[in-house]
Amino acid sequence: MATRTVALLLLLLLLGIHMQLWQGRGSIPQVREMRSQLAAQQAANARARQDNERLAAEVQDLREGLEMVEERARTELGMVRQGEIYVQVMPVAPR
Repeated sequence: MATRTVALLLLLLLLGIHMQLWQGRGSIPQVREMRSQLAAQQAANARARQDNERLAAEVQDLREGLEMVEERARTELGMVRQGEIYVQVMPVAPR
């Protein structure tokens, strides 16, 4: 009778542990769900990181681009800022 009680108690304990494994906090399905959520979040973070890098590059291009546009406008088109005096020096051709 005592061995039967011990066996039954061990069986109930095993069933309890097995139920915890399949249901409840930290169960196998919950861990799978959390892993898939983690993968989705990591993918979203990677996309956001790429977007941030692209936007930072665009901002840098705009900052440098305005200087480049201004320089090109000055040299090719002879544009000047307000209050500046434009002086053009022409090389003399040899005779």
